[in-house]
Amino acid sequence: MNIFTIITILIVLSAAFAFINTKFLKLPFTIGLMIIAIAFTVGITILGKINPFFIEEAELLIQSIDFETALLDVMLSFLLFAGALHTKLDTLKTLKAPIATFATIGVVLSTFLVGSMMYGVFMAFGHEINYIYCLLFGALISPTDPIAVLGILKDANAPKKLEVKIVGESLFNDGVGVVVFLVIFKIAQQGLDAISPGEIGLLFLEEVVGGITLGLVTGWLTFQLMKVIDHYETEVMITLALVMGLSILAHKIHVSGPLAVVVAGIFIGNKSPKIAWSETTQNYVDKFWELIDVLLNAVLFVLIGLELLIISAKEEYLIFGLIAIPVSLIARYLSLAGPVTIFEKKLDFIPKTNLLMTWGGIRGGISIALALSLEPQMERELFLTVTYVIVVFSIIGQGLTIGSLVKKVLARYS
Repeated sequence: MNIFTIITILIVLSAAFAFINTKFLKLPFTIGLMIIAIAFTVGITILGKINPFFIEEAELLIQSIDFETALLDVMLSFLLFAGALHTKLDTLKTLKAPIATFATIGVVLSTFLVGSMMYGVFMAFGHEINYIYCLLFGALISPTDPIAVLGILKDANAPKKLEVKIVGESLFNDGVGVVVFLVIFKIAQQGLDAISPGEIGLLFLEEVVGGITLGLVTGWLTFQLMKVIDHYETEVMITLALVMGLSILAHKIHVSGPLAVVVAGIFIGNKSPKIAWSETTQNYVDKFWELIDVLLNAVLFVLIGLELLIISAKEEYLIFGLIAIPVSLIARYLSLAGPVTIFEKKLDFIPKTNLLMTWGGIRGGISIALALSLEPQMERELFLTVTYVIVVFSIIGQGLTIGSLVKKVLARYS
């Protein structure tokens, strides 16, 4: 299939599923779309048993899509920028220390907790596996997905204090998580002896500090360009060019593209409305990126649902997936416990912040994309199935209940 045909099919399906959800199911947007997409995929599979044509065409579509490239190299930058654009710096400033801790130490600690616990599970079931591959799984499943989190928390009416912590963490921890994943991936490929601790530290520093610096520089330059003109069409185009150019530039100079886009988005979203944009420009920029956000979210969650076609249904893999759900939640709770304890009194956290952040930490498409990037010898099929089980549970189970959990906790302590 050519690229235009693939995009057309995905947008037609997204529009149809969005209509069904809006008219009949009335579920939170991203959750509803994914449930309908999974139901659609199951229906296609059943029809495929009657007539192979249906399943063959569906598999052709999925195999034509490079999910890893589509999400990590194309969609992620647009979605992160759209989210960062509306993240206000004054709310982040007071929480910068806990958010930075959650997004760095929290991700690294969670990586090792998940990896070690899953290694123990595999050994208990007699499934021989290399420990470094378990750490790879820990790295890909530890970051929460800002795309899923942003959409679901809006529908959950979470308190602003909690929303800022979870969204702020999610915007940054996926960039850090991808860097941690790349470091462990390199070790898994070349062996621990081939890479020195200094090289690991330098790679991490280059990606993280380089990404943040690039985002600040390009965000400032873009702001300066928009400050000297007042033409909303041009200014919308400039923001679009920034995101696309930044993604390619970050990839070329080997720094974290997600972190660069988030930093640039926060810089522009906070500086431009007061200084560079007229009211008309701000309205058009906001509406444009809101539409991009909704459209790409729809396509992404439809894609996640359709990915069911390539997931292995081996009983052993599904059992490991079900066990990995509580493992990932326990690891997230433990990795957040230290920072929450340190900061909760000083910054007046709401009651049960750790519990709410654990349950509100939704896993999504980023984890699936990273799992798809694993090499076959890294237990790719196993970890892809386990990751898919966690993501489906996370988006549907946690996504549908986070709102009621927040209300219950706040009612008890109010």
